[in-house]
Amino acid sequence: MRSRYSAFVLGLVDYLVATWHSSTRPETLSLENSPDWTSLRILGSAMSDHSGTVHFQAIYRAGKGWGYLEEHSDFVKVDGRWYYLKGNTSEGLLKPGRNEPCPCGSGKKHKACCL
Repeated sequence: MRSRYSAFVLGLVDYLVATWHSSTRPETLSLENSPDWTSLRILGSAMSDHSGTVHFQAIYRAGKGWGYLEEHSDFVKVDGRWYYLKGNTSEGLLKPGRNEPCPCGSGKKHKACCL
């Protein structure tokens, strides 16, 4: 999951397509309107021999504020490689408190960084 998130951040469409299972992969993929991703939080995961799930929250800049995409993703392992199958997503606005870490990933408190 972390490598796919990095590919979204860097705009690596070929990598995303290559790691998407052929049974669910879209015919075309464009990242033109992709948001400005800033951080990834893994909220949970589970794995068996040939399948896995990842629950994550990806944070992005939304105008002067922040948004998030949260997803429960399903993966399948084929010939030793993991492939993304599908995910159930939700989005919303993120409202960090003044004393919480800034979503930009600087390590500073939100009030001293991007507020």
